[in-house]
Amino acid sequence: MSSPAASSTKIVLFELNEVPWRVIDDHVDAHPESPLARILPRAARYETIAEDTALSPWITWPTLHRGVSDEDHTISDFGQDLGEVNAAYPSIWEILAKRGVRTGVCGSLHSYPLPSNAHEYAFYVPDVFAAGSECFPRSIEAFQDFNLSMSRESARNVSTSVPLKKALRFVARAPGLGLTPKTALDVAGQLVDERLHPWRKVRRRTYQVVLAFDVFMKELERTTPTFATFFTNHVASSMHRYWAARYPGDYAKYDFEASWAATYKDEIAWTMGRVDRMLARVVAFVDAHPDYELWIASSMGQAATEAHQILTQVYLKDVPCFMRALGFADGEWESRPAMAPRVILALREPAAARFEKALAGITIADRGPLPWKRLANGVFRIHPGILQNVKDETCTVAGDAVPFAKLGFANETIQDSVGQSAYHVPAGSLIRYAPRERGASARTSAPPTQISTRDVAPSLLRTFGIAPPAYMRGTSFVQ
Repeated sequence: MSSPAASSTKIVLFELNEVPWRVIDDHVDAHPESPLARILPRAARYETIAEDTALSPWITWPTLHRGVSDEDHTISDFGQDLGEVNAAYPSIWEILAKRGVRTGVCGSLHSYPLPSNAHEYAFYVPDVFAAGSECFPRSIEAFQDFNLSMSRESARNVSTSVPLKKALRFVARAPGLGLTPKTALDVAGQLVDERLHPWRKVRRRTYQVVLAFDVFMKELERTTPTFATFFTNHVASSMHRYWAARYPGDYAKYDFEASWAATYKDEIAWTMGRVDRMLARVVAFVDAHPDYELWIASSMGQAATEAHQILTQVYLKDVPCFMRALGFADGEWESRPAMAPRVILALREPAAARFEKALAGITIADRGPLPWKRLANGVFRIHPGILQNVKDETCTVAGDAVPFAKLGFANETIQDSVGQSAYHVPAGSLIRYAPRERGASARTSAPPTQISTRDVAPSLLRTFGIAPPAYMRGTSFVQ
């Protein structure tokens, strides 16, 4: 790579996970005065196409960040050892930081562990699947510790429990971390609202992002880095669950009751409203600092799948119990962060070979083999959540019938009676708002320009005057 050319451009990359143009367009049509609607006429619009062999956020975001597809970066889940991958295909923030570009990271996927040169970053807050709460600066760790605890508790059903000690530690430091009075009132209002309308506790997932965004904005304003990222999954989570309530006409067969659709029909719109509150602050910051651009990216999109009720889902709740039942001592395995209901475990040989054989001998009631896959370097992914509406809570282990509880499984009731009414599709969105480049114009009805997700990383590098490495075969849309 060449040395950075003289460039005064700075970029905020707002990672709006999985939100397609359909949802964006519907939102701005319904809210023409919203921050998102106001910037679109002055922004470049792209439809990104994920060319990966599998579509999951832990795959498509590395593609966007590294400029190569999953066939090259080989990242297929959380919990993998990324040492070799990071050396061969480093993320955009690693490249920029090593080239002297002052960089900040907040929540981008696969940003854990904290890099050895974290002190050279403006700030560094790893993703919510981090194994530890290490951050830079260290003052943010009180928030991250609380954030990770809440994420673990509310992976599928939202937990109403709060880790009191961690919450108090966070609250004590909240003003210095950037928590605003408006956010505090918003959170308080949510707690009152869910007392009156208990189903609205599903919105707690979004409030983790609201808190994280305050932390991000405090660091962005304090350090004014040349490049900064912020990741949010809250709209994606809502789309997965409530697409069938928002777009019931997308399904040939529709099994939800009218009352369910009436309850959840506005949830996607509500989460997009929280995006607007965030963008109002980011856009104001960008407009006040004319050297900044705002890029809003999704890495892929979502579309309708099936509209049927999910009353229960199988979880592996007690991993130590599961491992002991299969004959593995505590020191023979390691649990790694994962997006529930997936479980990621790492074992060394010869334990890994024994574990593979043991997994192959497990079936779940009348649903067949336990879903699992062996990844690289003795890492295993177990995915019992594929098994839904199971009636017979029995496993067969090496020919013997074993109750769920004795293996650590639980057949949990789903609080909103839905699994995934929408799922991943290749087509995503990218908005590039560069106020000093583009004058105001009427909103165009022309479709967004189509690009590959692999084009984003080389385009970011070009913006900073850095020639992309040869392995990035994407085409830069920035001259």
